[in-house]
Amino acid sequence: MFTGIIEEIGKLKSVKSKTESLEIQITAKDILTDVRLGDSISINGVCLTVTAFTESTVSFDVMPETYRATNLHGLKQGSPVNLERAMAAGGRFGGHLVSGHIDGIGKIVSKKPESNAVYYEIELPEELIHYFVYKGSIAVDGTSLTVFGVEDHRVTISLIPHTMEHTVLGEKEPGDSVNIECDMIGKYVAHFLNGQQSEKPQSAITKQMLADNGFA
Repeated sequence: MFTGIIEEIGKLKSVKSKTESLEIQITAKDILTDVRLGDSISINGVCLTVTAFTESTVSFDVMPETYRATNLHGLKQGSPVNLERAMAAGGRFGGHLVSGHIDGIGKIVSKKPESNAVYYEIELPEELIHYFVYKGSIAVDGTSLTVFGVEDHRVTISLIPHTMEHTVLGEKEPGDSVNIECDMIGKYVAHFLNGQQSEKPQSAITKQMLADNGFA
């Protein structure tokens, strides 16, 4: 579990591509202070497991499901990546509940500065848009952000200078892809309501029953 508060920007040192899978090695500093094998670390919002590490690098395997569902397959040597360690039980909860399980890939369609902020408009897969509400939460490349607009298949987010400087989103431009994770609570509520509707018993009152009882 993560909070969407990025701890540092790492860089992809090496990537080995296989058939719909990857082995990646990332250079980092802050997140390596207490790293252990098997730890969960978010890479651009994707929860991955530490398979090896040194004083300055950390390695991960990207399986086919993750390869297909995220934009990690587009990373190249030198690519910057957002890094966040799994949330500590006694730590501050600065963002929102982020699982590290990507729901889809969005595309930046516009980037507009306004005063001290930069507004991004992101196009989402059609099946995701109903999970978002005005001033709700969204994780974009693992960064916890607030939704400032929802229209058609697009959401609008706004970044302050600190977020522009300390996450990879500051370097993103229109046409670039981003990993999207919907608000976890919203997904559970939607799933529960859909389940309730699908399991709703059918009424025993039918046209045939009414006719049989003299109400034709």
